[in-house]
Amino acid sequence: MDTIKHLFRIGYGPSSSHTMGPKRAAEIFYQKNPNANRYLVTLYGSLAATGKGHMTDKAINDVLGIERTTIIWQPDINLPYHPNGMEFESFDEAGNVTDDWTVYSVGGGRIDDKGDRIPPETISNVYPHHNMREIQKYLNDTGMNFWEYVEECEGSEIWDYLRDIWHVMSEAVDRGVRSEGVIPGGLGITRKANLYFRRSQLTRDGFIHSTPMTAFALAVSEENATGGKIVTAPTCGSCGVVPAVLRYFQKKMDITETNILRALATAGVFGNVVKHTGSISGAEVGCQGEIGVACAMAAAAASYFYSGTSRQIEYAAESGLEHHLGLTCDPVAGLVQVPCIERNAAAANAALFAAQFVMFSDGMHRVSFDDVIEVMMHTGIDMPRLYRETSEGGLAKVYRIPTGA
Repeated sequence: MDTIKHLFRIGYGPSSSHTMGPKRAAEIFYQKNPNANRYLVTLYGSLAATGKGHMTDKAINDVLGIERTTIIWQPDINLPYHPNGMEFESFDEAGNVTDDWTVYSVGGGRIDDKGDRIPPETISNVYPHHNMREIQKYLNDTGMNFWEYVEECEGSEIWDYLRDIWHVMSEAVDRGVRSEGVIPGGLGITRKANLYFRRSQLTRDGFIHSTPMTAFALAVSEENATGGKIVTAPTCGSCGVVPAVLRYFQKKMDITETNILRALATAGVFGNVVKHTGSISGAEVGCQGEIGVACAMAAAAASYFYSGTSRQIEYAAESGLEHHLGLTCDPVAGLVQVPCIERNAAAANAALFAAQFVMFSDGMHRVSFDDVIEVMMHTGIDMPRLYRETSEGGLAKVYRIPTGA
């Protein structure tokens, strides 16, 4: 499996697959064709269906230049490899095509052109194991826990990388909690993190003790929705879940940064397994691959804070993903706002519940984490296309932005 550095990516919202991925693709194409007279970019499938709400056109134009770039939207055409397909073409002054490139944004900011020209970023031997069963067996045989496994495979330098990741996550929480106002896009969604956080300071311990965590999740998700700097965990649309849980335990238990980084590494193992054996793309499997996986990662981190065994940690992650099976990706108006922002808060609380539930058990359970990944993939394939990030079904069909908004 690949390094978790490619799971946790620092970037700008609102979407890892629709903003970060296309921007990186545009950068690669521009580097090869900087002197083109003009560019033509065709977006297919989900990228075309929700690209305007996800700022895909802005991400591409910021690189290629809006004055010489034409973007064609083809939402009804899905290229065979992945729903998030893009075709870049460059032209000379005579109108001749000088280069063309087809590439796919496959989730979490990663792009794939099936080996054409993307610089290799996958090092297959970083993690020698291919699924959670193999990892669990190795941990049982060696007595290691998950963060030690990450250190062994990645080297001690992984901690410097994860420290930077945590700082960006933490800064997003801080900015989001302080910010107020309406989120751009036309839905009239008001930032709630500041209000929730202030009110949480006035409540008694017995009243929704996890309210601050809800505020933290809203804070990061609202930052993402406004194009702020965040970390994919595993995607932009689900970026608020893991940092909310980490910040919650940091405040509640006064734990050290070292513990935070170890929890982050633990979460990374589970996200990485899904990334390589399943999918973290909402356009491919629905929101179960984004919010569901984020919940699993956060539940694993929370279980680490509770001093769970490797078996209990795996159980918590399995539970977090299992109870999001079938979750659709139906963003209203193609914006990463409704239901995405509140969904991050709900998943953070679900992750905490999963960890607490598991801590009263011995970690024994019937369905494994690998089993749930397999079911998630089958469910995603069976899910009608309009529920996979097209904004043609579900909440996106029921609610439309009022005319003139």
